Amino acid sequence: MKISKIICAVLASAMVLAFAGCAEKEKTTLIMATNAEFPPYEYREGDQIVGIDAEIAQAIADDLGLELVIEDMAFDSIIAAVQSGKADIGVAGMTVSEDRLANVNFSNPYTTAAQVVIVKEGSAITSPADLVGKKIGVQLGTTGDIFAGDIENATVERFNKGFEAVQSLNQDKVDAVIIDREPAKVFVTQNEGLAILDEAYTIEEYAIAVAKDNTELLDQINASLAKLEESGKLEEIIGKYIKAE
Repeated sequence: MKISKIICAVLASAMVLAFAGCAEKEKTTLIMATNAEFPPYEYREGDQIVGIDAEIAQAIADDLGLELVIEDMAFDSIIAAVQSGKADIGVAGMTVSEDRLANVNFSNPYTTAAQVVIVKEGSAITSPADLVGKKIGVQLGTTGDIFAGDIENATVERFNKGFEAVQSLNQDKVDAVIIDREPAKVFVTQNEGLAILDEAYTIEEYAIAVAKDNTELLDQINASLAKLEESGKLEEIIGKYIKAE
Protein backbone atom coordinates (compact mmCIF):
# COMPACT_ATOMS: atom_id res chain seq x y z
CA MET A 1 0.00 0.00 0.00
CA LYS A 2 2.86 2.38 0.84
CA ILE A 3 4.47 1.76 -2.57
CA SER A 4 1.15 2.46 -4.31
CA LYS A 5 0.79 5.70 -2.37
CA ILE A 6 4.33 6.73 -3.32
CA ILE A 7 3.63 5.97 -6.99
CA CYS A 8 0.38 7.95 -6.86
CA ALA A 9 2.19 10.86 -5.21
CA VAL A 10 4.89 10.80 -7.90
CA LEU A 11 2.30 10.70 -10.69
CA ALA A 12 0.34 13.54 -9.11
CA SER A 13 3.49 15.64 -8.85
CA ALA A 14 4.33 14.91 -12.46
CA MET A 15 0.85 16.02 -13.55
CA VAL A 16 1.17 19.26 -11.57
CA LEU A 17 4.53 19.96 -13.19
CA ALA A 18 3.12 19.16 -16.63
CA PHE A 19 0.21 21.56 -16.13
CA ALA A 20 2.60 24.20 -14.80
CA GLY A 21 4.75 23.75 -17.90
CA CYS A 22 1.71 24.25 -20.12
CA ALA A 23 0.78 27.38 -18.21
CA GLU A 24 4.30 28.77 -18.68
CA LYS A 25 4.08 28.15 -22.42
CA GLU A 26 0.74 29.91 -22.81
CA LYS A 27 1.17 32.58 -25.46
CA THR A 28 1.14 36.15 -24.18
CA THR A 29 2.73 38.08 -27.07
CA LEU A 30 2.08 38.74 -30.74
CA ILE A 31 5.42 39.26 -32.50
CA MET A 32 5.23 41.43 -35.59
CA ALA A 33 8.07 41.49 -38.13
CA THR A 34 8.35 44.72 -40.09
CA ASN A 35 10.76 47.09 -41.81
CA ALA A 36 10.41 50.51 -40.19
CA GLU A 37 11.54 52.43 -43.28
CA PHE A 38 8.16 52.71 -44.96
CA PRO A 39 6.19 55.78 -43.89
CA PRO A 40 3.32 56.16 -43.21
CA TYR A 41 2.85 52.41 -42.73
CA GLU A 42 5.82 51.88 -40.39
CA TYR A 43 8.55 54.26 -39.36
CA ARG A 44 10.41 55.40 -36.26
CA GLU A 45 9.57 58.25 -33.94
CA GLY A 46 12.45 58.24 -31.48
CA ASP A 47 12.69 54.71 -30.11
CA GLN A 48 9.13 53.80 -31.11
CA ILE A 49 7.90 52.20 -34.33
CA VAL A 50 4.68 53.88 -35.37
CA GLY A 51 2.40 54.09 -38.41
CA ILE A 52 -0.65 52.49 -39.97
CA ASP A 53 0.59 48.90 -39.72
CA ALA A 54 1.81 49.34 -36.15
CA GLU A 55 -1.61 50.66 -35.07
CA ILE A 56 -3.52 47.93 -36.91
CA ALA A 57 -1.31 45.25 -35.34
CA GLN A 58 -1.80 46.84 -31.91
CA ALA A 59 -5.57 46.79 -32.37
CA ILE A 60 -5.43 43.11 -33.37
CA ALA A 61 -3.20 42.27 -30.38
CA ASP A 62 -5.62 44.09 -28.05
CA ASP A 63 -8.54 42.13 -29.50
CA LEU A 64 -6.67 38.86 -28.94
CA GLY A 65 -5.57 39.83 -25.43
CA LEU A 66 -1.88 39.73 -26.37
CA GLU A 67 1.05 42.10 -25.96
CA LEU A 68 2.36 43.40 -29.29
CA VAL A 69 6.12 43.13 -29.82
CA ILE A 70 7.51 44.73 -33.00
CA GLU A 71 10.75 43.41 -34.49
CA ASP A 72 12.44 45.69 -37.04
CA MET A 73 14.41 43.91 -39.78
CA ALA A 74 15.32 44.04 -43.46
CA PHE A 75 12.21 43.80 -45.63
CA ASP A 76 13.45 40.70 -47.44
CA SER A 77 13.89 38.90 -44.07
CA ILE A 78 10.26 39.24 -42.98
CA ILE A 79 8.82 36.20 -44.80
CA ALA A 80 11.63 33.99 -43.48
CA ALA A 81 11.02 35.26 -39.93
CA VAL A 82 7.34 34.32 -40.17
CA GLN A 83 8.14 30.93 -41.74
CA SER A 84 10.65 30.05 -39.01
CA GLY A 85 8.42 31.17 -36.13
CA LYS A 86 10.74 34.01 -35.13
CA ALA A 87 7.74 36.24 -35.75
CA ASP A 88 4.02 35.45 -35.61
CA ILE A 89 3.01 37.92 -38.32
CA GLY A 90 4.59 40.02 -41.05
CA VAL A 91 3.03 43.48 -41.36
CA ALA A 92 5.01 45.80 -43.60
CA GLY A 93 2.90 47.24 -46.37
CA MET A 94 3.20 43.79 -47.90
CA THR A 95 1.44 42.94 -51.15
CA VAL A 96 -0.09 39.51 -51.71
CA SER A 97 1.82 37.83 -54.55
CA GLU A 98 2.09 34.30 -55.91
CA ASP A 99 5.74 34.04 -54.87
CA ARG A 100 4.94 35.01 -51.29
CA LEU A 101 1.89 32.75 -51.14
CA ALA A 102 4.22 29.82 -51.83
CA ASN A 103 5.86 30.46 -48.44
CA VAL A 104 3.21 32.04 -46.17
CA ASN A 105 -0.53 32.57 -45.94
CA PHE A 106 -2.09 36.03 -46.01
CA SER A 107 -4.98 37.55 -44.15
CA ASN A 108 -7.83 39.30 -45.87
CA PRO A 109 -6.57 42.61 -47.34
CA TYR A 110 -6.78 45.63 -45.06
CA THR A 111 -6.09 48.36 -47.63
CA THR A 112 -5.48 49.01 -51.33
CA ALA A 113 -2.21 50.54 -52.48
CA ALA A 114 -0.31 51.31 -55.65
CA GLN A 115 3.22 51.17 -56.97
CA VAL A 116 4.27 54.50 -58.46
CA VAL A 117 7.29 55.95 -60.24
CA ILE A 118 9.37 58.77 -58.76
CA VAL A 119 11.47 60.84 -61.17
CA LYS A 120 13.28 64.14 -61.13
CA GLU A 121 11.19 67.12 -62.17
CA GLY A 122 11.56 67.69 -65.93
CA SER A 123 12.55 64.06 -66.55
CA ALA A 124 11.98 62.58 -70.00
CA ILE A 125 10.21 59.72 -68.17
CA THR A 126 6.54 60.77 -68.18
CA SER A 127 4.81 57.36 -67.94
CA PRO A 128 5.71 53.81 -66.90
CA ALA A 129 6.15 52.95 -70.58
CA ASP A 130 9.21 55.24 -70.66
CA LEU A 131 11.08 53.02 -68.16
CA VAL A 132 12.25 50.68 -70.93
CA GLY A 133 16.03 50.59 -71.00
CA LYS A 134 16.39 52.87 -67.95
CA LYS A 135 18.22 52.43 -64.64
CA ILE A 136 15.62 51.92 -61.90
CA GLY A 137 16.03 52.03 -58.12
CA VAL A 138 13.94 49.77 -55.88
CA GLN A 139 13.87 48.47 -52.32
CA LEU A 140 15.14 44.90 -52.18
CA GLY A 141 12.42 42.24 -51.98
CA THR A 142 9.48 44.59 -52.56
CA THR A 143 6.91 44.28 -55.33
CA GLY A 144 8.60 47.29 -56.92
CA ASP A 145 11.68 45.09 -57.15
CA ILE A 146 9.64 42.28 -58.73
CA PHE A 147 7.92 44.51 -61.28
CA ALA A 148 11.10 46.36 -62.23
CA GLY A 149 12.69 43.06 -63.18
CA ASP A 150 10.08 42.65 -65.92
CA ILE A 151 10.86 45.96 -67.64
CA GLU A 152 12.57 45.44 -70.97
CA ASN A 153 16.32 46.22 -71.01
CA ALA A 154 16.09 47.99 -67.64
CA THR A 155 18.93 47.91 -65.13
CA VAL A 156 17.61 47.40 -61.61
CA GLU A 157 19.55 48.84 -58.67
CA ARG A 158 18.42 47.28 -55.37
CA PHE A 159 18.67 49.02 -52.00
CA ASN A 160 17.96 47.83 -48.46
CA LYS A 161 15.84 50.90 -47.72
CA GLY A 162 13.46 52.93 -49.86
CA PHE A 163 15.03 56.27 -48.98
CA GLU A 164 18.41 54.94 -50.21
CA ALA A 165 16.86 54.41 -53.66
CA VAL A 166 15.51 57.97 -53.55
CA GLN A 167 18.93 59.32 -52.55
CA SER A 168 20.40 57.51 -55.54
CA LEU A 169 17.84 59.25 -57.78
CA ASN A 170 18.83 62.61 -56.29
CA GLN A 171 22.45 61.82 -57.11
CA ASP A 172 21.58 60.84 -60.73
CA LYS A 173 22.72 57.27 -60.14
CA VAL A 174 19.31 55.95 -61.25
CA ASP A 175 16.71 57.40 -63.64
CA ALA A 176 13.63 56.55 -61.57
CA VAL A 177 12.42 54.78 -58.44
CA ILE A 178 9.49 52.36 -58.24
CA ILE A 179 7.95 52.29 -54.78
CA ASP A 180 4.60 52.24 -52.99
CA ARG A 181 2.52 55.41 -53.37
CA GLU A 182 2.26 56.56 -49.74
CA PRO A 183 5.99 56.30 -48.94
CA ALA A 184 6.61 57.96 -52.32
CA LYS A 185 4.55 60.98 -51.20
CA VAL A 186 6.66 61.28 -48.05
CA PHE A 187 9.96 60.98 -49.92
CA VAL A 188 8.92 63.56 -52.54
CA THR A 189 7.86 65.98 -49.79
CA GLN A 190 11.24 65.54 -48.12
CA ASN A 191 13.29 65.91 -51.33
CA GLU A 192 12.89 69.05 -53.42
CA GLY A 193 12.96 68.55 -57.17
CA LEU A 194 11.30 65.14 -57.27
CA ALA A 195 7.88 64.23 -58.65
CA ILE A 196 5.53 61.23 -58.82
CA LEU A 197 4.17 60.25 -62.24
CA ASP A 198 0.39 60.63 -62.52
CA GLU A 199 -0.05 57.10 -63.87
CA ALA A 200 0.27 54.36 -61.25
CA TYR A 201 2.53 51.46 -62.12
CA THR A 202 0.27 48.86 -60.46
CA ILE A 203 -2.70 48.65 -58.07
CA GLU A 204 -2.40 46.07 -55.29
CA GLU A 205 -3.63 45.03 -51.84
CA TYR A 206 -1.79 44.86 -48.52
CA ALA A 207 -2.34 41.96 -46.13
CA ILE A 208 -0.78 40.31 -43.07
CA ALA A 209 1.59 37.36 -43.52
CA VAL A 210 1.13 34.30 -41.27
CA ALA A 211 2.95 30.95 -41.25
CA LYS A 212 1.40 28.24 -43.43
CA ASP A 213 0.78 25.92 -40.47
CA ASN A 214 -0.76 28.58 -38.21
CA THR A 215 -4.32 28.56 -39.53
CA GLU A 216 -5.73 29.26 -36.06
CA LEU A 217 -3.90 32.60 -35.88
CA LEU A 218 -4.89 33.42 -39.46
CA ASP A 219 -8.57 32.91 -38.58
CA GLN A 220 -8.19 35.05 -35.46
CA ILE A 221 -6.54 37.87 -37.43
CA ASN A 222 -9.25 37.80 -40.09
CA ALA A 223 -11.90 37.96 -37.37
CA SER A 224 -10.14 40.91 -35.72
CA LEU A 225 -9.80 42.73 -39.06
CA ALA A 226 -13.52 42.21 -39.69
CA LYS A 227 -14.30 43.77 -36.29
CA LEU A 228 -12.00 46.72 -37.00
CA GLU A 229 -13.64 47.31 -40.36
CA GLU A 230 -17.18 46.98 -39.02
CA SER A 231 -16.51 49.37 -36.14
CA GLY A 232 -14.87 51.96 -38.40
CA LYS A 233 -11.59 51.68 -36.48
CA LEU A 234 -9.68 50.46 -39.52
CA GLU A 235 -10.74 53.46 -41.59
CA GLU A 236 -9.94 55.74 -38.64
CA ILE A 237 -6.38 54.40 -38.35
CA ILE A 238 -5.68 54.74 -42.08
CA GLY A 239 -7.32 58.18 -42.21
CA LYS A 240 -5.05 59.38 -39.39
CA TYR A 241 -2.05 58.97 -41.70
CA ILE A 242 -3.50 59.22 -45.22
CA LYS A 243 -5.78 62.12 -45.97
CA ALA A 244 -8.47 61.65 -48.64
CA GLU A 245 -7.60 63.35 -51.91
